[in-house]
Amino acid sequence: MTAMIAGPVTPPEDVSLRLLPSRLNLFRQPGFMPFVIARLLAVFAMQIQAIVVAWQVYEITGDPLSLAWVGLAQFLPMLFLLMPAGDLIDRYSRKMILSLSWLGAAACSGILLWLSTLDEPHLAWLYGALVLYGCSRAFIGPALQSLLPQIVPRDQLAQAIATNSTIMRAATILGPVLGGVLYAIGGGELTYTVCLVCFTGSLALLSRVPVLYAEAMQVTETSGWKRFTAGLHFIRTRPIILGTISLDLFAVLLGGVVALLPIYASDVLQVGSEGLGLLRSAMAIGEIVVGLYLSARPFNRNVGRTMFIAVALFGVANLVFALSTLFWLSFAALLIAGAADMVSVYIRSALIQFSTPDAMRGRVNAVNMLFISSSNELGNFRGGLSAAWFGAVPAALIGAFSTLAVVGGWAAAFRTLRQVDRFEDASPAEATPPASAMRK
Repeated sequence: MTAMIAGPVTPPEDVSLRLLPSRLNLFRQPGFMPFVIARLLAVFAMQIQAIVVAWQVYEITGDPLSLAWVGLAQFLPMLFLLMPAGDLIDRYSRKMILSLSWLGAAACSGILLWLSTLDEPHLAWLYGALVLYGCSRAFIGPALQSLLPQIVPRDQLAQAIATNSTIMRAATILGPVLGGVLYAIGGGELTYTVCLVCFTGSLALLSRVPVLYAEAMQVTETSGWKRFTAGLHFIRTRPIILGTISLDLFAVLLGGVVALLPIYASDVLQVGSEGLGLLRSAMAIGEIVVGLYLSARPFNRNVGRTMFIAVALFGVANLVFALSTLFWLSFAALLIAGAADMVSVYIRSALIQFSTPDAMRGRVNAVNMLFISSSNELGNFRGGLSAAWFGAVPAALIGAFSTLAVVGGWAAAFRTLRQVDRFEDASPAEATPPASAMRK
């Protein structure tokens, strides 16, 4: 049985575009700006919602373990749905799937808005809304990553990733700050209303995005299980992809401090919800500064080694944050962590896109999103649980040292990844090593 998505619809080359600087060429691509703005609004809503939910739950319970349940409620549905999502994204319209996913996220914001109007919000209903949100996010991530190569040509893909990531960081800067301020002004009712409006705007803009660079994607496996295992086999036999996504998984899963920020803001630094918003934005500020540089001057040499150095710097910055009792030092540490993370995200995203044929993007990006979600949501669960057991500061210290240990272990285990020089070296034609090359 063969499932078809779309035939090649690459438009004829516009000679005038070749006369423009490459950055202008990118923004002249039909649908790129509506896509970026739609994603900007969606990320903006997600950032506001994330910080408000965490603060609201901690305010209600005063229990660090409740923050662990916030992460787990979002992670479990993603764990079970990401692989089916990847299969569907490889067989059906990625634009349609993304639209339905954002609709589900908007419904979640609506439920949280309704709960905020109650005199006593029920935690069980709140966690239930987060489960719905996790279901939507299982499709949002891989659909977004798989749709971008269908909007811009391959020779502009690395630049599009850097530009897109940089613009997204604007939402991660403003979102947490505004979320903290809005919650202080109008509580959950105001903040969740803003989230609902942003998701609705994303849906309207996405409808204006044309799919111009879709290849003829054929999924020849006869069953969902075979399609699933084919995706896993592809990743397992590509040490560049496996090493890249697993490095991010364990470095952030074991070393992330985002889940601890409400505790640090309330108990260690004593800066309140407004300070929490600033701490959440510190990493985004570092990311967007580096992202702007990469968007203007993308690099393409020694990319594997640079990624390992960036993740190690991320661990060192988290170590400084763990020990800090000064707000400005904590803010600076998170700023540096964000800058290092942006370098890692840029390289990781480009390597995965260059290493994956279009017919396999949905499944590969689903696994990538599963790893990212594990590092984020499950990492939040790990952080909250560690804080409940050992305290916030010891939990952050353990995480920072764990990140540094992961970097050393992966650098030794994935020599092929460490030695990648250019992004083009990871193309499917060149990224099919013999089995003996695995984990050398």
